Amino acid sequence: MKFRMIVPCFGVLAFTMLAQERADYNLIHQIRDEASEHSRVMDLLESLTDRYGPRLTASPEFDEAATWAMSQFRSWGLVNVHTESWGPFGRSWSIRRYAVEMMEPRYSLLDAMPLAWSAPTGQTVIAEPIMAPFVATANDLQKTAADFEKYKQTWHGKLRGKIVLFNRPRTTTGDNESRPWLTRYTDADLANIAKMPDPTPKIDIRLQDLKIPDDPQDAQRYVASLPQDIRDALGDLTREAGEKRDKFFIDEGAAAIFIEDARSRDGIVAAEAAGNRKAADPLSVPKFRITEEHYNRIARLIEKKEPVKLRIALEATVGDRDLNGNNIVAEIPGGARKDEVVMIGAHFDSWHGGTGATDNAAGSAVMMEVMRLLSTLHVKMDRTVRIALWSGEEQGLYGSKAYVKEHFGDPAKGVVTAEHAKLAAYFNLDNGSGRIRGVYLQGNDAARPFFEHELIGPFRDLGVTTITLRNTTGTDHLSFNDVGLPGFQFIQDPLDYSTVTHHTSMDTFDHAVEADLIQASTVIASLVAEEANAPEMIPRKPLPAQRKAAGSQ
Repeated sequence: MKFRMIVPCFGVLAFTMLAQERADYNLIHQIRDEASEHSRVMDLLESLTDRYGPRLTASPEFDEAATWAMSQFRSWGLVNVHTESWGPFGRSWSIRRYAVEMMEPRYSLLDAMPLAWSAPTGQTVIAEPIMAPFVATANDLQKTAADFEKYKQTWHGKLRGKIVLFNRPRTTTGDNESRPWLTRYTDADLANIAKMPDPTPKIDIRLQDLKIPDDPQDAQRYVASLPQDIRDALGDLTREAGEKRDKFFIDEGAAAIFIEDARSRDGIVAAEAAGNRKAADPLSVPKFRITEEHYNRIARLIEKKEPVKLRIALEATVGDRDLNGNNIVAEIPGGARKDEVVMIGAHFDSWHGGTGATDNAAGSAVMMEVMRLLSTLHVKMDRTVRIALWSGEEQGLYGSKAYVKEHFGDPAKGVVTAEHAKLAAYFNLDNGSGRIRGVYLQGNDAARPFFEHELIGPFRDLGVTTITLRNTTGTDHLSFNDVGLPGFQFIQDPLDYSTVTHHTSMDTFDHAVEADLIQASTVIASLVAEEANAPEMIPRKPLPAQRKAAGSQ
């Protein structure tokens, strides 16, 4: 098979000449000094988490946090401070109280977390657990209405009032204990990230041929390797299967559903969505994610036919209509080229298990601190600097996708707006509390000289050493790349983001590292100031339609 590499070359010569100019080290020193001696990043993070967290999209908590963030922007002299609605998201949902307990054969308070948009129990429920009549794995998504009709015929009446254990229990092997909880990238790790993998042909595969591993982490890696159209189709299929399952359990009158948290360790439990958030659709029966240890204990007792009684309660305030999602926007106006914009952003929303500290109050606090630094120091910038704090990221990058479509272009139609030509760059932060070690170029090799000059050069002493052509996924810079704009996510030290805090009850202020967040604030503020004054904008890749046409030649 023949491989073709498409290299964006327009603007490279001019940009290479630009990269030979000297960075403004006087300004960088001022930013370093203000960021280290007078940092407010931890104060901002503490308010976003301890006072206003968590921040589920369309919840009262999100709205309160947004009002507070805008008051901070105004106090720093930022302008055009406002929220932008991006359309209906779903009904609001906020926890008021919950408890999950084992009553028999012995009392135990279980480590559990309700999933968002679960129906409240209405009152305390005492019920027996039962294993689910089926387990819908990633390889068994295409269940039909006839399949569920068979389940109804076999199980009708047997699930009513019962707490359904949805997963088959896994055998705990202790493998998790061999994984370090907190890690930083070594030089060898960064060298590997910087190295571009060998080109590989696209996988030609059909949905019905997928063989997704049962292990959640293996499954995630497998799905990430699939072509985008297959991933999209798999996502649609997963949602459809989930809706079918939810309707089955609602119709059969299940009291609740327990889901084993395969990632759990020592009381850490994840919290995500239970089901449909749209007001026109019924809420899922109460769903709780339970730590592996407690879930498996219940399963073993059931297998031994020991009588088990569980007590659950979930009080939640649920809206009766769909609410709009809102992004938070503010600006520092530019000078000579104020119609051109440098954008920074992070997602403001979080799940509800902890207080949304590392995902992603950390990124939001850093980007807010960047705006404070630039405003406090009265940095002269030719281009306007705009911050956007996104909502709906956790459910599918909804806020940033809608913003890009409104302001810059529609990737589905391949059309762009007049503003598209005026965006110099978008910088994003959303991989936990770890310090910045470099940047993902998202295949935009023409941007390399800028980052070598403005990122690596001034901040090698702070551990910033790595530029990679590789793509990184899962956050809001993708919305900009979808319309050919230069959008970038930074390489960050992993810390305990994927092992402990990501979407879990442990995502709290205590897992943020102050020195790392100060470093990130310093680096991004300096990078933004340099780009705001650069003679040329960062080169961009061809629009998706242009890339497709070039690839077919």
